[in-house]
Amino acid sequence: MGKGYVGMAGNAAVWKQWVFRKRKNGAGRAAKETAKDMTQGSPMRLILGFSIPLLCGFLFQQFYSMVDTVIVGRYLGVNALAGVGSTGSVNFLIIGFCMGVCNGFAIPLAHKFGAKDYEGLRQLMANCVWLSIAFAAVMTLATSLLCKGILGLMKTPEDIFADAYSYILIIFIGIPAVFLYNMLSGIIRSIGDSKTPLMFLVLSSVLNIVLDLVCIVNLNMGVAGAAVATVVSQGVSGILCLLYMVKKFPLLHIQKEEWKPDMSHMAALCGMGIPMGLQFSITAIGSVILQTSVNTLGSAAVASVTAANKVSMFFCCPFDAMGSTMATYGGQNVGAKKLDRLGEGMKACVLLGVVYSVAAFGVLSLFGDRLASLFINTADPRLLSDARLLLIINSAFFIPLALVNIVRLMIQGMGFGRLAILAGVCEMVARGVAGLLLVPVFGYVGVCFASPLAWIMADAFLIPAYVHVKKKLEMSFEMAG
Repeated sequence: MGKGYVGMAGNAAVWKQWVFRKRKNGAGRAAKETAKDMTQGSPMRLILGFSIPLLCGFLFQQFYSMVDTVIVGRYLGVNALAGVGSTGSVNFLIIGFCMGVCNGFAIPLAHKFGAKDYEGLRQLMANCVWLSIAFAAVMTLATSLLCKGILGLMKTPEDIFADAYSYILIIFIGIPAVFLYNMLSGIIRSIGDSKTPLMFLVLSSVLNIVLDLVCIVNLNMGVAGAAVATVVSQGVSGILCLLYMVKKFPLLHIQKEEWKPDMSHMAALCGMGIPMGLQFSITAIGSVILQTSVNTLGSAAVASVTAANKVSMFFCCPFDAMGSTMATYGGQNVGAKKLDRLGEGMKACVLLGVVYSVAAFGVLSLFGDRLASLFINTADPRLLSDARLLLIINSAFFIPLALVNIVRLMIQGMGFGRLAILAGVCEMVARGVAGLLLVPVFGYVGVCFASPLAWIMADAFLIPAYVHVKKKLEMSFEMAG
């Protein structure tokens, strides 16, 4: 009896080891087939190959955001457009924090993938899920209760207050969908796959357009319909990411014992996620101050800024793609201890950013007013001329913006997320100064120079910070042998 039991136990042990080896080998093959190792090969080729799908994803995100704005502006009028636009800064404050936290969570995962530690990768993923659930629940409840008071503090004009509240409340209720998509797409990108989230965004953008037309035009839901369409579309993207991960990535299949919450893993994730989220939020505080000042200029000024910002955000998508690419590039190469590749990647990406910045400035200088007219259904030439002025001034400083995204996200990918908070503070101070001092004196022109001032101040901190952290990593790796 005892001997038979020992034999069975031995066979079980052998079986378990065989399954583990097969699973490990399969995970390795899956990683090679569907993920992208950015620790070897031409940095320029890798950055282009990784960033182009990301760029398409960001463009589609902005596309269905623009569809909301176009349909609202065309079908519901200037006041409805201004109502949605007046929530932009507080939307960025909260949703930006959610996205930043999720992007920060992905950085330790990229480190584990670069080091080929797949078990550690799955353990971090499990704790990432627990943290995301907690963050989503707390933030949804808090923001839903406080959003009306926030709009009041921002001096939102009375003629657009109801639309602003209706729109932003639904967006805040949809925070779990934001966490679902951004957490899962961040995990997929951390192992080098930037194409799959793009495909799901394409599908969801089509759904968003359909829902916009149904909710606003057919169901007469007003600006609430635009918010519902955005939330539902993002939720669909998240579900598709989950289904894809389950089917295509064996190395991401979390086992029962790996689901156990681990405080050290949560601390590592929060150490990256919270600073990155705060970076967005601290930056957005300056935007909230600036938006408050814009609100004092009247609903016409709010509508011009809203239209210009929608166009500008579309043209800024390449900078977002470059930044996200450098976060993954930096994370994987630090995990593989290949610090010599960091500078090579930085030079390649900055070159791309400069070339694109010059081209974007030319396009917006020539066609800025025509692009803004997509969002404004009015014969008032002042609205379009004001929107064009903001676009020209902002695009003239796109090179500093490119550096902000590239350098900041590279630093975060290298594992120094807390420094991003200080860069966010620089932007916050600059926009706060513009809102409190420049706008009261120079009016709308002061609004136009707020973002360029913020980008320049952030670069003044980030460039020396990058040199410092690179030297710090070199010294720590030398000491470790």
